[in-house]
Amino acid sequence: MTDAIAAAAEVTGCLTKMAIAPGQGGEPARYTLRAGEARLELNERLGRPLSLAWSGAIACTHCGRATKKSFAQGHCYPCFKKLAQCDTCIMKPETCHFFAGTCREPEWGERHCFQPHIVYLANASGLKVGITRGTQVPTRWLDQGAVQALPMFEVDTRQQSGFVETLFKEEVSDRTNWRAMLKGDTAELDLPAERDRLLARLEGGLANLRERFGEDAIRLLDAPPVALDYPVLEYPTKVVSHNLDKTPEIGGTLLGLKGQYLILDTGVINLRKYTGYEVRVAA
Repeated sequence: MTDAIAAAAEVTGCLTKMAIAPGQGGEPARYTLRAGEARLELNERLGRPLSLAWSGAIACTHCGRATKKSFAQGHCYPCFKKLAQCDTCIMKPETCHFFAGTCREPEWGERHCFQPHIVYLANASGLKVGITRGTQVPTRWLDQGAVQALPMFEVDTRQQSGFVETLFKEEVSDRTNWRAMLKGDTAELDLPAERDRLLARLEGGLANLRERFGEDAIRLLDAPPVALDYPVLEYPTKVVSHNLDKTPEIGGTLLGLKGQYLILDTGVINLRKYTGYEVRVAA
């Protein structure tokens, strides 16, 4: 163990989602646990004990105030009600109400929603469709635990991406089965063939969207599929989930990292779910 690793063997702070960087040179993705200002590199700790202890405190990730309950992954209730990033149109972009003049934060909407978005196919637990800002490729796929991904379209706005995604949801799911994803036995798919099949079936709907928004607003991409790999020593055969609200202290041997999950020999835990929770992490 290096001195740098040993020095960071215990960290304390409020959780945010793990930082994930694509692997280089055939290596799996690299994971960094973030607790407040503290950082803990996780790949080097595979096969070693890891424990998390929640202090009982939760801090809003936006304003920093203490809250008894976390809303929308790390927000206090007042922020949950006032922030545009917590509005229902974030989960359902096609319901964007910016042009009705009712956006909670018009300047935030202009910065985040009026920029190019990607509509993609991915394979985390089977074929799914999804959307993300262009700047979030491939982070979004790694967060989901996808083993394959294929960008299909680039569109001008988040709302337009929602309409394209809704069209594709007529044929394919937009959900990931997280239990199946964590078992690591997802069958490989021919994503270009799946894309071509869906394009043929949805040709009319796509033509209608282009007529509505403009021919150049929804651009078909000629991009190759992307393969993604994760640092996992052993996948669970039965997925048991840890819950910090019920069991504030958990621990076990770190067997893997996939999506936003720690895979321990005692169970799995989705760290993103506990954004804002003050924890002590010891390795």
